[in-house]
Amino acid sequence: MAQPRTRRVPVTLTTEESGTGRWLRGIRFSGFSLVMMGLLVVAVLILAPSLSSLIQQRQQIADQQKAVDALSAQVNGLKEQRARWNDPSYIRSQARDRLYYVMPGEVSYLVIDDRPPAAKAADNAPVSSKLQKTETDWVGTLFGSFMGAGLSEATPDQLDGKAPAGTTPGTTPTPTSTPGG
Repeated sequence: MAQPRTRRVPVTLTTEESGTGRWLRGIRFSGFSLVMMGLLVVAVLILAPSLSSLIQQRQQIADQQKAVDALSAQVNGLKEQRARWNDPSYIRSQARDRLYYVMPGEVSYLVIDDRPPAAKAADNAPVSSKLQKTETDWVGTLFGSFMGAGLSEATPDQLDGKAPAGTTPGTTPTPTSTPGG
């Protein structure tokens, strides 16, 4: 008897596989590739500390080079300063500016800044190219100085701080009667 023919239909289970899943199944690992990957991992573990110390040493070398450059610039500056001090005209100018020395026959005048603190603070103001009004009344100050010097009853010794015997500095002497007056 003949058997009826049956048709076999292939049944496939449809599972949605991602591209990476197919790619991972497609990778075949041989013994050689496993050995090479192991050697690569060992090489990284051996070389990593050496590379970090190399990078650290390079950074230290760069820092030391910057320090050497700064010190050499300082040495050059000091050499220039030494060369200036070998010049007699520079020594004369420094003696004039720092020690107030003068050449024979010259007269030196020392101006003391006796302005009020508000006027001194104005010197720290930024420099401007525009005209500005002066904060102090120099005419009144000059007149007050003349009047104070002319109308003072203090003796020159008292003004210099050398009071005559019997008086204290800073006090005005009491007027005495003059003979014949």
